[in-house]
Amino acid sequence: MTDDTSEHDMALGSGIAAFESKQFSRAVGLLGPLAAAGEPQAQYRIAIMAQNGLGMTRNPALAYRAMQAAAVAGLGPAQHGLGYMYLTGECTAQDPARAAVCFRLAADQGLAGAQAALAELYEEGRGVPQDSAEAARWRRLAGLDEG
Repeated sequence: MTDDTSEHDMALGSGIAAFESKQFSRAVGLLGPLAAAGEPQAQYRIAIMAQNGLGMTRNPALAYRAMQAAAVAGLGPAQHGLGYMYLTGECTAQDPARAAVCFRLAADQGLAGAQAALAELYEEGRGVPQDSAEAARWRRLAGLDEG
């Protein structure tokens, strides 16, 4: 392991620990440079902090850019977060069809919240064709099966 890799890993681990312990200003300082350098885990957490004004002034544009970058990198929680942004119109224009695509990417990684969101979209026909069988399938996968 190179010094650069170990420094990166240490900064990322410290930043995530600061985020998880709600030391948001410290987390921003540690994760901001990593997010700017393209680290998906850092981008995801910077997005959440920017979206909610945690440790920084609320910044919807930064929240969207960081969440999108982490989602494109394949980070399931970021794909779910981006889906939520599209579904609610928070930090970007409301777009249920794009929300469904994002939720599907996260759901395919086994994220129950994204599976539940997809079930609801199929039940309501929002962004996807209304399909009660598909809704039931996603509910089962999410562990929400009534039976």
